[in-house]
Amino acid sequence: MHQPIILHINTALNKAYVGLSHGDQLLAMLENESPMDHASFLQPAIKELCKKTERPISSIQAVSVINGPGSYTGLRVGLSAAKGICYALNISLICINTLDWLASSVKIKKSDMVCAMIDARRMEVYTSMYDDQMNCKLEPMAMILDENSFQETLSKHQIAFVGNGAEKWKSITNSSHALFPKTESSIKEQIELTLKHWSLQAFSNLAYTEPFYVKDFYSPSLFMKKQ
Repeated sequence: MHQPIILHINTALNKAYVGLSHGDQLLAMLENESPMDHASFLQPAIKELCKKTERPISSIQAVSVINGPGSYTGLRVGLSAAKGICYALNISLICINTLDWLASSVKIKKSDMVCAMIDARRMEVYTSMYDDQMNCKLEPMAMILDENSFQETLSKHQIAFVGNGAEKWKSITNSSHALFPKTESSIKEQIELTLKHWSLQAFSNLAYTEPFYVKDFYSPSLFMKKQ
């Protein structure tokens, strides 16, 4: 099986990184922990990666980018850089959903669920839910958390909550079925998800792809008041 050389970009959240992989092997990566510097970090870091791995940029066969939801500015920065390289080299673009990336960092038992959460503001999060086979059971959405959130699912399943928005939910839930594993997503998960896209030839359209923003917030309590 052909082992592609892929550039990975992630500027969706507070910590950014770029990495170069050959098949499922990470060759090298560089990180930046200052969200304000993501834009100035990217291009020099990509050049340094190529130098460090002794791989010319022309050897890259695809660019993978974490494409949202997340920081509006960070998403634009990452996708813009990814598109620029893809256009210049005439190579494929692979977009990875941030929530998929977060959820894939934790292994759960059969019949359990995993819920990825990204901190938005106040009690708001971007969220999505998956079964033990990583099939999406709750499409990515924006939600205002309250004590009734996920009530029906929690009555039937244990749910592992992950991501930087999970702390908000931990502070208000008293469900014994709500789990909060100590886990952190990394470039390892991005490489795994990217290779699945590569094998399926699931590439994004360079001309029309935009950052995946989840804008409108859904509140169960507000919804009930409207009925």
